[in-house]
Amino acid sequence: MEALLHQYPWLDELLMGILGLSWKHVVMWLIGAILIYLAVKKDYEPALLLPIGFGAILANIPHSSAVSTHPGEEGFLIVLYQAGIANELFPVLIFIAIGAMCDFAPLIRRPSVMLFAAAAQFGIFATAIAATLVGFSFEHAASIGIIGAADGPTTIYVASRYAKELLGPLSVAAYSYMSLVPVIQPPVIKAITTENERKIKMSFVGEEPVSQTTKFLFPIMIVLIAGIVAPISVALIGALMFGNILKEAGCVENLSGAAENELANLVTLVLGITIGGTMSADRFLTIEVGLIMVLGAIAFVFDTVGGVLFAKLLNMFSSKKINPMIGACGISAFPMSGRVIAKMALKEDPTNFIIQHAIGVNVAGQVASVVAGGLVLALIPALTK
Repeated sequence: MEALLHQYPWLDELLMGILGLSWKHVVMWLIGAILIYLAVKKDYEPALLLPIGFGAILANIPHSSAVSTHPGEEGFLIVLYQAGIANELFPVLIFIAIGAMCDFAPLIRRPSVMLFAAAAQFGIFATAIAATLVGFSFEHAASIGIIGAADGPTTIYVASRYAKELLGPLSVAAYSYMSLVPVIQPPVIKAITTENERKIKMSFVGEEPVSQTTKFLFPIMIVLIAGIVAPISVALIGALMFGNILKEAGCVENLSGAAENELANLVTLVLGITIGGTMSADRFLTIEVGLIMVLGAIAFVFDTVGGVLFAKLLNMFSSKKINPMIGACGISAFPMSGRVIAKMALKEDPTNFIIQHAIGVNVAGQVASVVAGGLVLALIPALTK
């Protein structure tokens, strides 16, 4: 074959894809196909898993022009990476879109639900500690732990700053486990609660209307408070609340609609396929990535356990009992987690409607996850000095 290529140099150009193919590339094609299958057939985060899966296939075609790094001939996935992830632009734009979609009225009515949301971030820090124990650097361990925020953009933002080489597996783990909330949370909750606890009824609370002025001032107050506590979090929390203030201002409906629809769709599209483009076989098929997937699952389990146990702790000191399942809604997977918990309550008792309380905690989880991400960003440089 070498003699033939030497005699006919043009054959090398024609056959380089076949000659460069290895079993690792085929495995990555299968992984990409699995992600596409989960998106199309199972409806698991299709807006992201579909482009991620396709991007992974593009990145693992030998000598793919989509991921070329030759000066002046950079592939479009490399260009998108440099333009939107290496400088953290895409995650910030996603936060603007998410903010425009959020309604913080349930959180404003009952600020106490932030306690459940805070408890549900336990998995972040527990997993970060576990990751250091199995040999990851502190920066990588913290980036792995943030998977527990159940917030894909936060994971991408932290990883793009402190674990760029792990961006692909971290992103896939975050979004995969977010989509598997209906699979992960129910068995964990059942393992740490009794049937009687899951049947606790929480009365419907008449929802007093929140004034438009309050809803407008809320994002400004959150930015100021979070920014003072952790200035490095301003990019994250500021983008989220900017999107929300566009919605609540009432005078820029076009901008709010564009952020909620066109911006969200466009950035999700390019973000997903760009993340997939980072999933090259030499980076993804490693023991390190296997550990990341395991630790990501642990983070989600610990988040659920932390929120539920906190609710059970409150019940020990309160005469008005709380259904401990709502503590599991403190993750950022909104509104998926709230719906899952409400369905669990109805399955235990068809007359037990806790959707109002579950969604309230889930909304708080949106803010808590971003604040937790900001704290991780602040702690990493402080603890590595």
